[in-house]
Amino acid sequence: MDYFKKLTDLLKMEREADKEAYLKQTANSSVAERRAAGLVWYPISIMGTEPSRGDYLTVSVERPSHQDITHQLRFGAQAVLFSNHNTQTDRVEGIISYQYNNQLKINIYTDELPDWSKNGKLGVELLFDDNTYDDMFVALKTAEFLYKTEKEGNIVKVLTGLKAPTFNKTLVSKTFDGLNHIQQSAVNNILAANELAIIHGPPGTGKTTTLVKAIGQIAAIEQVLVVAPSNAAVDLLSEKLSKDGLRVLRIGNPVRISDSLTELTLDYQTNMHPYMKECKKLKKQASEYKNLAHKYKRSFGKAERDQRKALFDEAHKIMKEVSKAEEFVVNDLVEKAQVITATLAGSNHYTIKHLKFNTVFIDEAGQALEPACWIPILKAQKVVLTGDHCQLPPTIKSKDAGKLGFNDTLLEKCVLLYPEAVTLLNLQYRMNSSIMEYPSKVFYNSTLTAHPTVANRLLLEDNTPFTFIDTAGSGYQEKLEGTSTTNPDEAVFLFNYLNKLVEKIKSGSSEADFPTIAVISPYREQIRLLKEQLVNTPDLKEFEPYISINTIDSFQGQERDLVVISLVRSNSNGDIGFLADIRRMNVAITRAKKKLVLIGDSATLGKLTFYEGLITYAESVNGYKSVWEFMEK
Repeated sequence: MDYFKKLTDLLKMEREADKEAYLKQTANSSVAERRAAGLVWYPISIMGTEPSRGDYLTVSVERPSHQDITHQLRFGAQAVLFSNHNTQTDRVEGIISYQYNNQLKINIYTDELPDWSKNGKLGVELLFDDNTYDDMFVALKTAEFLYKTEKEGNIVKVLTGLKAPTFNKTLVSKTFDGLNHIQQSAVNNILAANELAIIHGPPGTGKTTTLVKAIGQIAAIEQVLVVAPSNAAVDLLSEKLSKDGLRVLRIGNPVRISDSLTELTLDYQTNMHPYMKECKKLKKQASEYKNLAHKYKRSFGKAERDQRKALFDEAHKIMKEVSKAEEFVVNDLVEKAQVITATLAGSNHYTIKHLKFNTVFIDEAGQALEPACWIPILKAQKVVLTGDHCQLPPTIKSKDAGKLGFNDTLLEKCVLLYPEAVTLLNLQYRMNSSIMEYPSKVFYNSTLTAHPTVANRLLLEDNTPFTFIDTAGSGYQEKLEGTSTTNPDEAVFLFNYLNKLVEKIKSGSSEADFPTIAVISPYREQIRLLKEQLVNTPDLKEFEPYISINTIDSFQGQERDLVVISLVRSNSNGDIGFLADIRRMNVAITRAKKKLVLIGDSATLGKLTFYEGLITYAESVNGYKSVWEFMEK
């Protein structure tokens, strides 16, 4: 099957599955239920309005209550402003242009707030995001055209396996401060590449440090586009690039905003531009004209009607001038930036939609859907893919599409196609070598080496760095909770164990050097139980600031001195669900710096080769323990 036709068909399957899941969440559900699902802010308060680009009105809103509910409302998402007064007609669609904490702005396609906004309680609801899918389909169609064109689409042909990537052999290798020899090699490989270079960065190997150095080298000569699948990944890079002295423009609105990062955003830089002072005056003037026009009542004569029309015409005329000025400001900021950063979908933002770049960097490419990657790739002559396809894969809604290859990332394909384009960073600075050894063997062909500064460091002098505590035969059985799985007895045991371990640590640590602790589980309901258990373990109260409890996915990119993993699954069928995705376990295991503790049922887990090998490895490093050993003490 044609390369892009197959991808397009799989993307159609994914969109249908995504839409079906959305409709299932929203069909026949109440506002309260949709709010609980994270799709709605309700009720909201309108904080203010202002004219925006084109014929949009920007409405600033705040949610005064239910602030503890996590939500999916994000910058760039399609949403609807609605009133509960009459749900069939009292709604207007728009785009979320800003979101931070409990405030957001929504741009609605209207001159003024509708009359119904004064009636009943208001809310903002997320709509199904067809725009991103449309962008992906367009990108695939364009790439397919270039794929079939003789004289164009060089980068497309390389990435799809039609042409091998080439390198400038005459380029003299450089030396870079702060990088080890393999990281230096990775940067030089990027500089020499004509079409494609890949950094394969296993956990703790300094991939981001290497990437920042490479981007800085190219940005000193020409403008660079840097993208990633998630806002968090883009924000991290934006911050590090800015600290490295580069002029960074962050397109889109970061979910996590620090003071330094705010200054990188397009919104902030636009507002601070010298031309914007005049724009704000003009906007205020346009608003005043509109307010005057609205003072005319419905029953008025020709003179009043003409006057009202003249006021509206003048307001529109002013806003056209404002739009031109704002366009100039945005173009000026974009032109002066050395590095432009965005999500994959954000690279199609109106401000940079028309731009081409010699080099585009795609970070965390192991978590990126391939169709989304083609949006920024089509802007490039050369692509640098960075990430680790042995860690978390992209999130796929359609199981059928996944089985047919939709979860195969572009990074994974290119690593297999072109080993000459890949630099594997193999010196890691995070883990004790005993923690590193098993994932290194399974995922990286035993190529990883622990740097001498971390290879032998321990949590406690008499402590084994790698421990597996076997709950087989203990009666700790899993339980189904909705669509998730829990193991209450395992949760209780985990905190009894952690409590005793913390007591030992406390005697040899001060507050300044007390270790950081992560309690991790693959299942959300187990996380809920574990958080409850922490609250109900009074002896750990003073150590709560050092303890983080969350799912595996939320810890990607992070590290802790001590990591304790609750594996949950314990049943007579040997059913381990998505624990069978061992890439997720690679992430969990490699968060630990000094000590790793896994708690699970060997009888259930050991039926999969990965876990059987893990338990055997624990035995080989004197780290295998039975839960009964701890009960006797």
